Amino acid sequence: MPVSFLPKVFAHSYPISPEYSKSAVYFSCEFAIDQSFKIYSGGLGFLAGSHMRAAADLRQNLCGIGILWSYGYYDQSRGEENELVVRFRKKDYSFLKETGMRFAVPVHGHSVWVKAMFLPGEVFGTVPMFFLTTDVEENDELSRAITHRLYDHDDLRRVAQYIILGAGGARLLEELGVHPEVYHLNEAHGLSAAFHLYAKYRNLDEVKKRLVFTTHTPEEAGNEKHPFQLLDDFSFFGNLSETEVRKITGIEGDEFNHSLAALRLARIANGVSKLHGEVARSMWKNFPNTCEITHVTNAQNKKYWVDRDLEQARIDGDMAALKSRKRELKEQLFKTVANQTGKLFDPDVLTLVWARRFAGYKRPDLIARDLQLFRSLLQNSQRPIQIIWAGKPYPFDYSAIDTFNYLIRLTKEYPNATVLVGYELGLSRLLKNGSDVWLNNPVVTREASGTSGMTAAMNGAINVSTYDGWVCEFADDGKNSFIMPPASLELNAEDRDRHDLMSFYQIMNEKILPLYYKKPAEWNQLVMNSMNDVVPFFDADRMADDYYQKIYR
Repeated sequence: MPVSFLPKVFAHSYPISPEYSKSAVYFSCEFAIDQSFKIYSGGLGFLAGSHMRAAADLRQNLCGIGILWSYGYYDQSRGEENELVVRFRKKDYSFLKETGMRFAVPVHGHSVWVKAMFLPGEVFGTVPMFFLTTDVEENDELSRAITHRLYDHDDLRRVAQYIILGAGGARLLEELGVHPEVYHLNEAHGLSAAFHLYAKYRNLDEVKKRLVFTTHTPEEAGNEKHPFQLLDDFSFFGNLSETEVRKITGIEGDEFNHSLAALRLARIANGVSKLHGEVARSMWKNFPNTCEITHVTNAQNKKYWVDRDLEQARIDGDMAALKSRKRELKEQLFKTVANQTGKLFDPDVLTLVWARRFAGYKRPDLIARDLQLFRSLLQNSQRPIQIIWAGKPYPFDYSAIDTFNYLIRLTKEYPNATVLVGYELGLSRLLKNGSDVWLNNPVVTREASGTSGMTAAMNGAINVSTYDGWVCEFADDGKNSFIMPPASLELNAEDRDRHDLMSFYQIMNEKILPLYYKKPAEWNQLVMNSMNDVVPFFDADRMADDYYQKIYR
């Protein structure tokens, strides 16, 4: 019987399943594990958290390494005029255990002390996990601040953060006395681990044998670049010379592309949906010596996310129970709406939710760009609707914050539309449980996967979406979801957005609202179809198994 590759004091709390005996370590900047543990920003963290739970459910020989962000991402609250306010508050977590391990990692030629904290798997139902912090007394203030804020807006500090995750995580494994067979980089943030491995083995094949890479974004901003000299000065490459780094990465010139380097140092990489795999292969096809890029479609941990009563109604095929429980869940959500905004929503009214990270390509304000259509939708007393927005803009993305605040001002005059703050795991669960329609309208091919609609579907919400990401593998238009027809690639951005906006209003006015109010039995069947079709493929058990079968092996 295979055993945990970790030392006994940190070992897995379950017997390792023989089919998942290969030892693997998962490096990620963020993990959304529990509402109380605020070390995540959005979808990447939600995905990583679900992966850690599913890996434990399958009894995999996997552990996670992340950063203990002292101030988290940020706390989202309101100002005097209800506008978004960004607050940073230091967090403490009594459920993390001291490991007794402290070690130094070079950053900008300076030794920075790193402390490792341990999260036992039984606390939140995950694999064993380690979290690194530089916020310790041995360090000066500059070094302590490295692990203060997730995705710090200071570009140089982010480089230091990536060193702590990658090289620091690799050093932690040495301190533990373990040599995992797989180093899984969830995005390129932990890339410095690859240079630590090369310094250890002095053999590129030995690095490639161990390293696998998941890329999550086709967005230019998501594939980070830095001046090569800056990274060298910052000790990003450890003790490797410039000549060695250029030789093993094949990177020439002054600019270092983290994703490109990862693709050349890993033995295999994956996009996070079938479409994203195609997009990623197209993006990198003209770059020589990159590894194979396949895909493992993202998924979410159903056991964590699904409402048990809704799930039982699905299993039993009990439409009455499904409808009754959905109404109860809407009432729960609307208590939060009333508490935050003073607006009283009706559980018998169709409720649409747009909730995810606020970013330009996700177009949170799309349906409000034609005010005449927007007003007519909200003021239709014959077929009423309620609309909720929620999500966290990057705290220094002032354009996204402006959009968030614009929607707050816009919805102020409508009793049936609002914007909520505090979008974290807890609110996300309420919104997915309480929504009838889950709106997803990114610019097509720019959303690598998107996962929020999966858990919304698990909880009885109907996806209305552009044809992008995971939706392409799920949608049966009119049977389990509604899809906005793709816009012509020849359209400019303004005309493309107009096309998608008009598609949304056509779907709402001609299909969804008539179905919900005039044909409730057909609506309930649509909901049941959606719930049945989203499982089991979009449950994270399938995803965690895919990584072992397709990537780790």
